[in-house]
Amino acid sequence: MTKKELMTRKLSAISLGCDKNKVDLEKMLGKIRDYGIEVVSEPEEADIVIVNTCSFILPAEEEAVGNIIEMEELKKRGVIEKLIVSGCFPERHPNELKENFPNVDRFMRLRENDDIVGIIEELYGMEKSKQKPSYKRLLTSPSSYAYLKIADGCNNVCSFCAIPRIRGRFLSTPMDDLVSEAKMLADMGVKELILVAQDTSRYGEDLYGKNSLIELCEKLSKIKEIKHIRMHYLYPEKVDKTLLDYIMKNDKMCKYLDIPLQHIDDELLKDMRRRVSEEETRALVKLIKEEYPEIKIRSTFIVGYPNESMAKFNKLAAFLKNAELDYAGFFPYSREANTIAFYKKGQVPKYVKNYRYKKITGIQNEIYTKKAKEMLGQEFDVLVDSYDEKTGEFLSHTEFQSPNVDFGVRFVEKSPVRLGDEVRVKIYDFDGRDYKGEML
Repeated sequence: MTKKELMTRKLSAISLGCDKNKVDLEKMLGKIRDYGIEVVSEPEEADIVIVNTCSFILPAEEEAVGNIIEMEELKKRGVIEKLIVSGCFPERHPNELKENFPNVDRFMRLRENDDIVGIIEELYGMEKSKQKPSYKRLLTSPSSYAYLKIADGCNNVCSFCAIPRIRGRFLSTPMDDLVSEAKMLADMGVKELILVAQDTSRYGEDLYGKNSLIELCEKLSKIKEIKHIRMHYLYPEKVDKTLLDYIMKNDKMCKYLDIPLQHIDDELLKDMRRRVSEEETRALVKLIKEEYPEIKIRSTFIVGYPNESMAKFNKLAAFLKNAELDYAGFFPYSREANTIAFYKKGQVPKYVKNYRYKKITGIQNEIYTKKAKEMLGQEFDVLVDSYDEKTGEFLSHTEFQSPNVDFGVRFVEKSPVRLGDEVRVKIYDFDGRDYKGEML
């Protein structure tokens, strides 16, 4: 096959897993489009399909398996020609997947992402062509915001997490490369950068011998077209007054922090190999809420971790009721092979984990309801992300809401609005999913 013939093929991709995985796929799609292969949204319209997978926990792997099987069926029926599986799943189970999914043409390892075009060429019997380095990405999220992955891998080795075994050691992306990528995103119309990594808070320590997160944010802030910078996945031991003060003084920094706390009980925190104690966790939340009340807090917690007694769970529930975090996500503990916690005694039965998950979610929902009532009647600037043709509403988010994660703000236009615009709205209702706003 010639390159001209290959350029007549169409490619579709299925994106699974976290926003960091999404960035990896967007970079691959950017290279594919640059090569000349058309990228389409529906697999049924494509000749080549990429399933970009997650392998963080068992439910993610089950989702990956379901999508792979579905795409294998399309290949058996002759709808698609080539099927590629990328992401964390083949990295974690390279040998088993080849045996279990014989209709997949290629299982890619993570280190091969940059060579996606060459891999496609090889699948069609061609010699690999030389590819130029590029920061170009094909965004799979609304163009108003984009994720900027500032590092890969993780050095924390939390007892419940398989990521270090899958992604390797923490490796920061050079600052100049990130600034170049951010400028490219700005040229594409992106107004908000969401900084992500397995551990955003340690950016630069491996490359520059010092923490360089604030320095990176300062350089990104100088990009005129970028209006907001949001930080996800800041480990609590790295959130201090220096960082909080910087967030408050820089108008482009979203007054929002995603800090995975995981639990509040001291014994469980130590067993999870977290670097903060119960006392330090409570002190951090108190510091932010009392001295930096403008900053909204999102966090995640695990319920049903080995040896989580009812008393320890109740302590977590009491902490949440008292702390009244702005946003919180919960996960029943997933027993993952090749993690420290997998071998621990005191595993909690599945039905108990599910009960605790439902109860803790209910507690947080009560907090959401209370906070939603406090929002009614207030005015906010929102960034317009998308348009819902069914309802005739625009979907947007404020600086204290992370898009596609937290609640959004829906409104009907009173004057012409374009995606990526920043407009003023007044909140008048909350339907349990999103706020309803009136455009001013």
